[in-house]
Amino acid sequence: MVAWGEGSRRTALRLVEADEVLDEAEQVLAEMLAGWERRQRARNLAESTIAHRRAVVRSFVDQVQLYPWSWTPAVVDEWFSDQRAVRHMARSTVRAYQGALRGFCEYVTDPAEEWVGRCLDRFDDHPVQVITEANCAVHVADYEGRPARRAFTRSELQRLFDHADEQVDRARVLGRKGWLAAFRDATIFKVAYGYGLRRREVAMLDVSDFGPNPRAREFGDLGVCYVRYGKASKGSEPKRRSVLTVWAWSPGVIQQWRGQALPLFGAASGPALWPTERSARVGLESLTRRLREYRDTLGMDRMLDFHSLRRSYVTHLIEDGWDPRFVQEQVGHEHASTTAIYTCVSSDFRTRTLRRGLDDLLGRAQDAHETRAGEDHR
Repeated sequence: MVAWGEGSRRTALRLVEADEVLDEAEQVLAEMLAGWERRQRARNLAESTIAHRRAVVRSFVDQVQLYPWSWTPAVVDEWFSDQRAVRHMARSTVRAYQGALRGFCEYVTDPAEEWVGRCLDRFDDHPVQVITEANCAVHVADYEGRPARRAFTRSELQRLFDHADEQVDRARVLGRKGWLAAFRDATIFKVAYGYGLRRREVAMLDVSDFGPNPRAREFGDLGVCYVRYGKASKGSEPKRRSVLTVWAWSPGVIQQWRGQALPLFGAASGPALWPTERSARVGLESLTRRLREYRDTLGMDRMLDFHSLRRSYVTHLIEDGWDPRFVQEQVGHEHASTTAIYTCVSSDFRTRTLRRGLDDLLGRAQDAHETRAGEDHR
């Protein structure tokens, strides 16, 4: 009886020891991640950035089944090779993942943090930097998005907007409850294009984010759109900017929404310009799904996405002869080269530009010929 009990305790003891080793490894990893998070907050990085980087490290640990003190450059090379060759991970994503792993390794190998010594004492191994110049993806191009991503043509935009309006009318005639959401999303698409806004920028608009432009009084109180949630730079809050109304139809779209649909949400809508029946503000993914649904129904190019509305804004302003510097300020680009990347001028525009250039050249040649002929005659 005593022997049985002792044997049972010995078996239980071995299981506990194995669990303790695993728990200790998880505890150390958790402490590493917590310390790394604190360092990033000290650098004033956004919480979303910190959370994404933590998720990358946690995912890498789960997939390679190795803790940071067992990582090697060879392990990293094999994993990223699989991601690129088999899973077709985008180049920009590879760089983002490598950046997260490199930053984490910089933290755990920092002598001031003493993780190397602690890991040697506990696991007889220690972390090293696994992202080096030899295996780090290099950023060699200004734009690394999919080459097929492009702007809507004017005819495609008109088809999209017409289809969106038709869905509103159809839902209202049939007495469906979703007509209000369809009305909202159709208006959002037009406003995103009309002011060159990113998805989050337009979704975060409040009713009060519009004002008059003293130099364009014809637009009334909708001459300026004040963007408060522009794309942030590294370690900064969202950038603010003002976007001037340039197209005469833009204020009418907003006035129609504010006058006919927004009041139906009542006081519960709060300050948001685009509320839903269940929350104070429309969700980003719902906008993406709606645009994809309309795009696919119309049989349009699958490379057209919500951001294509912003690309279209830049492209069409340039085609219409607006100053590139003005366009750059409107969309909030720090460098003109970024705006140039967004410019997807149509073949019709290039053809017209070429024709004007050739006609001007031929005209000057004809004038010169007539001048010489007149001189010879004299």
